[in-house]
Amino acid sequence: MSEMSIDWAGLSPMIIVFGAAFVGLVVEAAMPKSRRLPVQVGLTVLALAAAFIAVVLNAGKNATAFSLGGTDLGSVALDGPGLFLQGTIAILAIVAVLLMGEQRTTRGGDFVAEAAVVADSTVDLAQRRESGATEVFPLTLFAVGGMLMFVVAGDLLTMFVALEMLSLPLYLLCGMAKRRRLISQEAALKYFLLGAFASAFFVYGMAMLYGFAGTIDLVGINEAGISSNEPRVLLYIGVGMLAVALLFKAAAVPFHMWTPDVYTGAPTPVTALMAGCVKIAAFGALLRVFNVGLESSAWDWHTILTVIAIATMIGGAIFAVTQRNIKRLLAYSSVANAGYLLIGVIALGDAVGQTMFYLAAYGFTVIAAFAVVSLVRDGDDEATDLSRWAGLGKNSPGTAVIFTVLMLALAGIPFTSGFTAKFSLFSAGLEAGEVGLVVVAVISSAILAFPYLRVVVLLWLNEPAPDAPTVNLPSPMAGTVVAAGVAATILLGVAPGFLLDIVSEASSFLGT
Repeated sequence: MSEMSIDWAGLSPMIIVFGAAFVGLVVEAAMPKSRRLPVQVGLTVLALAAAFIAVVLNAGKNATAFSLGGTDLGSVALDGPGLFLQGTIAILAIVAVLLMGEQRTTRGGDFVAEAAVVADSTVDLAQRRESGATEVFPLTLFAVGGMLMFVVAGDLLTMFVALEMLSLPLYLLCGMAKRRRLISQEAALKYFLLGAFASAFFVYGMAMLYGFAGTIDLVGINEAGISSNEPRVLLYIGVGMLAVALLFKAAAVPFHMWTPDVYTGAPTPVTALMAGCVKIAAFGALLRVFNVGLESSAWDWHTILTVIAIATMIGGAIFAVTQRNIKRLLAYSSVANAGYLLIGVIALGDAVGQTMFYLAAYGFTVIAAFAVVSLVRDGDDEATDLSRWAGLGKNSPGTAVIFTVLMLALAGIPFTSGFTAKFSLFSAGLEAGEVGLVVVAVISSAILAFPYLRVVVLLWLNEPAPDAPTVNLPSPMAGTVVAAGVAATILLGVAPGFLLDIVSEASSFLGT
């Protein structure tokens, strides 16, 4: 009888995170409410830190986590890209969790105490003075665990389970904002409904690819792209449906319509988690599927993915120019950046390392940007209308300097991580022969720079209103989030060599 071999060390990052999530549920049931917050924050941060350490200890592995009788089972692939993206997700999740635990900027935090009450009812208004629900932390761990699984999934069934694991907690988290409850609930419902359709597309695509290849293993699907005698229309339909689901998570045009509404309605710490970590998970899956599973059929999907990338870059940039809400601006910025990252997907193995560098650099910058947004307040609410940011440099110069650095990084100004990331990714695109895509990306970047620089002008060259918003002094947790984001933005702009070396060594997928 064949013996199953399991690499428990390779699975340990996911085991740690999921285990801590279940412990968090026990804390919710067994501990008094007044004592839960520090315990849940500490547990979540420690679990994510332990997961990161486990990823580092797994560095250099290039094998599957499961084997049967000496035969590798490809459901979990432990390779360079998967491990790097797991480590990046763990680090950025720690930063986002610290922002979730912030209590000083708004009384009781950003999360509602009891999500099941009727929005804007008397009970809902009364509970706004209470501390927020702490079950957001185990929910976050479940979502992060799903992301860690998503980027190392070696077959489509495992990838689908991971997709649902990361999505379902996020649907709940998006609807738990303490204020603007109706907008928050609308965002959660919209994300849930569209996400359900995307999941259905994934399942149908998986079925079509199984019909074509006779397997759901990515390596087997790639081999079938050359040798299968089944009708090729099954491959076309399967690739199309699978791409719809993954591009929905990546917020690519035309599957991006949920992004501005969800980014605006969700609690800002959840928006930060989605903008940083979910983006990484989505592109980790896209990179693996197209490099490992669909590389042999690149001729069949190259054109349509190129059209989507162009539409995403141009559409995201143009819509960002028209925004008057800072969170919607960052949402459409996220859409445009998804288009740039699609260059790395289309270029296949020539740009995997540069795409991973871009994901890490963008993640730190965008989470710090949302952290600053959470600090600028009109009373108890965030001052999200751009007109309210006028003259912030005169009232709160420190905050304005920080946000200026972040905006310049997103615009791709030299000596910031944004410039280094764009330069390395676009250079890889040129080397892969994607000249047209890179030209469009440069034009899109020029358009997208306008709304970022407009914010900088508002901060420094406009006069503040008499009732200008205040900048709340953050606690050490939120302060750490901002400091980490700004430090990474500057460090990866002036001295990116160490991280570029790491991604270069970790850019080969198992099975390619």
